[in-house]
Amino acid sequence: MYYLLKLFPEITIKSRSVRRQMVRCLVVNIRNTLRPLGEGIRIQGSWDELKVKVPQTAAAAWYQQLETMLCCITGIHEVQRVEELPFVSFADTAERLVPAWHAAINNRTFRVTVKRRGVHEFTSSELERYLGHALLNVAPSAKVQLKAPDVDVRVDVIDDRLRLVQQRWPGLGGYPMGLQGQALALISGGYDSPVAAWKMMRRGIKTHFLFFELGGAGHEAAVREVVDHLWHTYSSSHRVKFISVPFEGVVAEMQRTVPDGLIGVVLKRMMVRAASRIARRSRIPMLVTGDAIAQVSSQSLTNLVLMDEASEAPILRPLITDDKQSIIDTARQIGTARFAETMPEVCGTFSQRPNIQARQDKIHAAEADFDFSILDAAIELAVHTRSDRLMDAPESSSAATQNPPELEIVTDLTTTHHRAISVIDIRAPAERDAAPLALESVECLEIPFFELQSRADELPDNRRYLLYCDQGVISRMQALHLHDRGLTHFGVYRT
Repeated sequence: MYYLLKLFPEITIKSRSVRRQMVRCLVVNIRNTLRPLGEGIRIQGSWDELKVKVPQTAAAAWYQQLETMLCCITGIHEVQRVEELPFVSFADTAERLVPAWHAAINNRTFRVTVKRRGVHEFTSSELERYLGHALLNVAPSAKVQLKAPDVDVRVDVIDDRLRLVQQRWPGLGGYPMGLQGQALALISGGYDSPVAAWKMMRRGIKTHFLFFELGGAGHEAAVREVVDHLWHTYSSSHRVKFISVPFEGVVAEMQRTVPDGLIGVVLKRMMVRAASRIARRSRIPMLVTGDAIAQVSSQSLTNLVLMDEASEAPILRPLITDDKQSIIDTARQIGTARFAETMPEVCGTFSQRPNIQARQDKIHAAEADFDFSILDAAIELAVHTRSDRLMDAPESSSAATQNPPELEIVTDLTTTHHRAISVIDIRAPAERDAAPLALESVECLEIPFFELQSRADELPDNRRYLLYCDQGVISRMQALHLHDRGLTHFGVYRT
């Protein structure tokens, strides 16, 4: 038994030299991806397929893991589990084929597809009819359907050898990873940006990840999980970078200098400015974002043009014309939807009246008052992490970090009157003004979440501080971030 990998059809139509280069790259990628499974795996190549020979005595779970990994390698169109043996007769072929397929075709439509290579005394159609009849005898609930059946039973006869396809799975398709260069994907962990990064990977582009930290360490930890999933599942043949840029200071400066309606566009311009500079330092030629036209206010065509203007590197947008539902469907397909469903939307809290048709002169005027040294400092503080170290625990010898206390979550402030306690409204100013938090008998402070980490040390530690936001997600992340720093007198207030 071995596995037959059908190449992505677009690879097979390339010129001989290009195809040879792509196949060579794909073989290396397969070896790198399968290396954790141990020794004993051999790969052979031909015109339009690769043969993966595997140990014959491995456990069932090992084969299942191998099959899953093969289906997620870019450049592979289809994965087939194959048994190859001498061709003896129609009856012998049926005897071997029926046990493998009768359960799969039960209560379903099927057809038998025979492909021959060499000289034989029978036609492909004759063998197809014989094998189809044999399958119907053991699975009477099945029906033959030659066009678009539920199951296609594949049999190859190559000279005097019989190749029985025991099972087949769709591959990822696309081009071998790394063959088309590199890109830096801006990632937030929602539905869009992971799908955009995945689409670039599928086209053979080695994709690095750039995250702008706005919601505290908890938000970054959640995004690291998304990136780890993408890398491990679809591009572990190559080691890439995860770069985190602390952007809370940039947002705080924008809140002081940029009009509310322009904050969304200016924020994205600051991000692509930083991204293009980081990409240049890392010798990465292009950026990738999850923008889709008109999905949110900052993604109108006018505003996207203004973002491009701020970037030194070209920006690729693989989702530019996709509908939101198709993006969500793809996220479910590639396994990132489960992360997006619990990921906080941070950027959307900065402006309550976003401008969907921002004017270039007003954007430039707004940025004229911005202190760009803050952006420079954020770029210098960027942290680079190798993809194989994404989920490593942060180094710390403090007992508080190793065994953090349970986070206090309060829903009824009347039970806290006997303690010295304050509530901190961490919402952005515009969001806070739109829906003020009214509290009785409890001190309420107003510190936006993007300023909290820098101001927390100024607050007396003889009081309890409960953080408040509308959904309770960002407040929890900020409180956990403060706990990681040893500031355990912070908790969460939820209404």
